[in-house]
Amino acid sequence: MVGLGFPALGAVIIGMMIQSTPVSFGAVGTPIVIGVTTGLKTSDLSMQLEAAGTNWDQFLLLITSEVAIIHAIIGTFIPLFMCMILTRYFGKNKSWTEGLSIAPFAIFAGLAFTIPYALTGIFLGPEFPSLIGALTGLVIVVSAAKAKFLIPKDSWDFEPSKNWPSSWIGDLDLNLSSLTDKTSKMSLAKAWLPYLLVAVFLVLSRIPELGINSALKYVTLSISDILGEKGINASFAPLYLPGGIMAMVVLITYFLHKMKPQEMSKAIGESSKTLIGAGFILIFTIPMVRILINSGVNDLGYSSMPIAMAEWVANTMGWIYPTFAASVGALGAFIAGSNTVSNMMLSQFQFSTATNLGLTGSVMVALQAVSAAAGNMIAIHNVVAASATVGMLGREGYILRKTILPTIYYVVFAGIIGLIMFYWMDITDALTIYLNTL
Repeated sequence: MVGLGFPALGAVIIGMMIQSTPVSFGAVGTPIVIGVTTGLKTSDLSMQLEAAGTNWDQFLLLITSEVAIIHAIIGTFIPLFMCMILTRYFGKNKSWTEGLSIAPFAIFAGLAFTIPYALTGIFLGPEFPSLIGALTGLVIVVSAAKAKFLIPKDSWDFEPSKNWPSSWIGDLDLNLSSLTDKTSKMSLAKAWLPYLLVAVFLVLSRIPELGINSALKYVTLSISDILGEKGINASFAPLYLPGGIMAMVVLITYFLHKMKPQEMSKAIGESSKTLIGAGFILIFTIPMVRILINSGVNDLGYSSMPIAMAEWVANTMGWIYPTFAASVGALGAFIAGSNTVSNMMLSQFQFSTATNLGLTGSVMVALQAVSAAAGNMIAIHNVVAASATVGMLGREGYILRKTILPTIYYVVFAGIIGLIMFYWMDITDALTIYLNTL
């Protein structure tokens, strides 16, 4: 965005705002596949589901569908909100309403993403909504913009960069001329091929009838009775995980792009730095989450911390709690710096609260996942990382004061939609009936 002419401050704020709707299904569904699955007591819940005539996979798909629907409703208006933020804080007239002239196209752009996004979540599962929604929306929006479809007659742009306040400018020295001839001459199809391969491999690996998923799950690493505590187990299939599939595509790309060993080494080095920087916080938060979840494994018969908190919240707040459920998820992401970790930490709490209130657990967990994605906009870890990218360390407070506005919008409307789903609509029952026919 800085390369396109955005001031560094505007690029960070808009970059943080867009980390909302796609995030629940980002990293090929990790916040749902890992976050929700790990956060809930899947063994106990699986037995309850089987007794009710369903199973864990169907329940997770139900949560995925509800998350996709809630996000699609709220996220459709995020592009418009982004434009209004730009005109208000970076425009000459400092006007909210100035950004409304782009409303028809902005809402169209939002729908171009959220419609395929929601349909993918309902029909295919948690790995693909953000990926397919983004690819589909990109083609539609770019084509529409070129055809000037719904584009207003008036235009808006930033003031000349020489007039920008110093607070808008970061320390990033962008040098586009550093691109090599080899990179600049790469065909569009060749550049996009690795992304398409990831999408294709993920889709194929998630279709049970093909049997590919069984083959990938054949290699499974398991740990039983962790730290000598009976009943605390963990397992994962490295080849089936999105990360394993991405690693395979990396190897394929090495040959497809005819890369040299030093180029691959450099790419691995740069990505490892990013991975370590972004994942450093997980070294501390994941053990904390695991302690929180497994605190019910004790000789005194005490409930786990999420269960105990859920009982207190249900008794204290009663039926109105769903209004605040979204705020809880956003707060978790703000603290942990991750949608996935927030889901791991709070999914059981949200589900148990719904059970104590006699409400549908899947909807409450869906509100948790949606609001944790919204909380990414104010997650300290993300704000610091984005600020560092454009050389704006030290401006995090100002950025947070701006991104808190779309976060409030997201959690308030998520809470309202949650109340409607709980008390005035049978959307969950309809989705359940549909999924049971698959």
